[in-house]
Amino acid sequence: MFADSANIYIRSGKGGDGHVSFRREPYVPAGGPDGGDGGKGGDIIFEVDEGLNTLVDFRFKRKFSAMDGENGGKQRCSGKDGEDLVLKVPEGTVIKETESGKVIADMSHGNRREVILRGGRGGKGNQHYATATMQVPKYAQPGQKPQELNVTLELKVIADVGLVGFPNVGKSTFLSRVTNAKPKIANYHFTTLNPNLGVVDLNDTEGFVIADIPGLIEGASEGIGLGHEFLKHIERTKVIIHLVDAAGTEGRDPVDDIKKINNELVSYNEELLQKPQVIAANKIDVLFGEEEEEAIQRIKDAFESEGIQVFPISAVSGKGVKELLYHVNEMLKGIEEKPIVFEREYFPENLTQSEEPYSVTFDEAENVYVVEGPRIERMLGYTNIDSEKGFEFFQRFLKDNGILDELEALGIQEGDTVRMYGLEFDYYK
Repeated sequence: MFADSANIYIRSGKGGDGHVSFRREPYVPAGGPDGGDGGKGGDIIFEVDEGLNTLVDFRFKRKFSAMDGENGGKQRCSGKDGEDLVLKVPEGTVIKETESGKVIADMSHGNRREVILRGGRGGKGNQHYATATMQVPKYAQPGQKPQELNVTLELKVIADVGLVGFPNVGKSTFLSRVTNAKPKIANYHFTTLNPNLGVVDLNDTEGFVIADIPGLIEGASEGIGLGHEFLKHIERTKVIIHLVDAAGTEGRDPVDDIKKINNELVSYNEELLQKPQVIAANKIDVLFGEEEEEAIQRIKDAFESEGIQVFPISAVSGKGVKELLYHVNEMLKGIEEKPIVFEREYFPENLTQSEEPYSVTFDEAENVYVVEGPRIERMLGYTNIDSEKGFEFFQRFLKDNGILDELEALGIQEGDTVRMYGLEFDYYK
């Protein structure tokens, strides 16, 4: 089965924690802080691989994590950065955030490599936090948390022309005649389960890429059969060739078939019906004389008034195919050369949280709980705790940052004293 979509979980690496340590050398009785910094976590990177044409590798493995950064060490030793994880995908892969369906990146055209999740920043060691008032900082910055996402990968083939129609109308035969593609051909419905790409070479002019979009059925836009899996591939195409069985060899009405397929296109995405169309009335080789003329005229009467030109062809004998291809080529020349790229809608970098270090300890000698660190010092600098609103903010800050939980974990009781940079408070729930 052709794999053109996959749901996976990705996680960047966590930043390594900064280290808390102090110089301990002979004849240096009171060495300063020398804790090293943590290493950066690895990134999650998606990269286009020209040798791939499916997402099958993501069907068997669904969780991908980059390496965490190493923690800092003594003597100002920094931790090693975590290795990036590079995930290879075929060109045309669109990466979406699963829950919202918003586009994170479109791996097509010039976009060959994209960092989707950045690894966590390494935490700073306690060597960075020594000040005139705090010469022995007992805290270091924790490594930044990793980013994680559930993403959906969708492969939308890149072709100038999309070939659509009901199953068994001769699309694979047509593609094998006009391009170098070698699709499997048999007289069964749903023989083609994956979009076949081929290059049409024309004399004295540039060719174009055509994609045989697998046979659609009524209800495809609602996901019936393999509808959604196939309709997505039409979104990048500039022109649609609508192939029909003009002879009705299986008892189908070609005019009704065209209308049904167009209804599926507009139900899936209204913009699809705005794409230029041309109708290839196939299998005229089994019609003769007036029978052929009547069948073709009936299709023309139904659609040429809408500006959709009809070309009678035979994919088996090649009759009328050359005229069709040159007409499609002229249609492409009249379309502005603007690659169809899905704009970014979701920004994983917004997941990053700022973290500053703090420590919560119990000083047995003075029987006091001590809370200190840059985050605490900065908060006290901009908060007027003498005002009612300021004190409410102060209490909320302690709760939201988990400081109250850490105090309770150390065994604090009501009436115990908490010290923060020269300020002392009695603890009450």
